[in-house]
Amino acid sequence: MTEVKTGDTVRIHYTGRLEDGTVFDSSREREPLEFTVGSGQIIPGLENALPGMSVGEEKTVQVPCNEAYGEHDPNGRQEVPREQIPAEIPLDPGTALQMQMPDGRAVPVTVAEVGEQKVVLDANHPLAGQDLTFDVEMVEIV
Repeated sequence: MTEVKTGDTVRIHYTGRLEDGTVFDSSREREPLEFTVGSGQIIPGLENALPGMSVGEEKTVQVPCNEAYGEHDPNGRQEVPREQIPAEIPLDPGTALQMQMPDGRAVPVTVAEVGEQKVVLDANHPLAGQDLTFDVEMVEIV
């Protein structure tokens, strides 16, 4: 039976859960995720668990935050004076926005806090600082 190795293009189904069991993402209701193992297209902790798997095999993978989306970085939060944000931009906490950096790069941010004078934007990935669990099924080695 053929086993997955680095460089193989694979298709997997997965369900990602937080430590409390909450599902944050799943491919089960859509097409399997296709990528090349070892290319860095998915988080390292999940990618490193795939070599050696066979088609049809299922496993549960524990991924610590440093092998997923990293630690939550307090420097990723920035206070912005409210008057610098156009009135038409929604500022509900949890809203995903893009912030333009001085060098022209667009950085995804989330509205973390809203006050009368300031808005706190968070550039950390929403899953930063979280250990994750994935239930994985190897669907196909392409």
